[in-house]
Amino acid sequence: MRKSLPAALAALAALGAFAQPADVPESLFKRCATCHGERGESIAEDFPRLAGQHEAYLAKELDDFRAGRREGPMVRMARGLTDAQVAALAKYYASQPAPPPAPKTELHDVGRYLYRKGNPWSGVPACKACHGEAARGTEKLPALAGQHAAYLEREIREFTSRARTNDNEVMHAVSQKLTALEVRALAEYLASLP
Repeated sequence: MRKSLPAALAALAALGAFAQPADVPESLFKRCATCHGERGESIAEDFPRLAGQHEAYLAKELDDFRAGRREGPMVRMARGLTDAQVAALAKYYASQPAPPPAPKTELHDVGRYLYRKGNPWSGVPACKACHGEAARGTEKLPALAGQHAAYLEREIREFTSRARTNDNEVMHAVSQKLTALEVRALAEYLASLP
């Protein structure tokens, strides 16, 4: 019993070992955590995982929601955020470890091919050209590795329909060339990446 007590205490400490971001009131942080999780791990597939995302990208997206350049339920959530709160939330979620990836599915190899090579017959370029070999993105482009497949599919559909209003024309053009099967394969492949 003596040996297991320290281990149990360490495990409990690890579960609660996150620090709320500075400059963010507890009520605001709890509101963010409701959908995105306390560490940005979001277990609900409708909400993006923020943990490990690029800090500059997170700040840009929050600012776009706040300014109305990007539409959706987050507009209401981001309205009224201060610059310090945007910066603190972006820094906090970017510093969190990325959650474990989803298991590989039967579409994994199709998605991997599309991500790395594109589809030369339909004119779809390789996704890695912008999002990187490991799908970790850049400060201006999101990391896609380990993101929920359902969320990725929805975002691609929003690019196709132009409901996604804040990002560049490249994704609008590319997404229109993807079939439903290709979108699903890419989403499942990306979800399986660490």
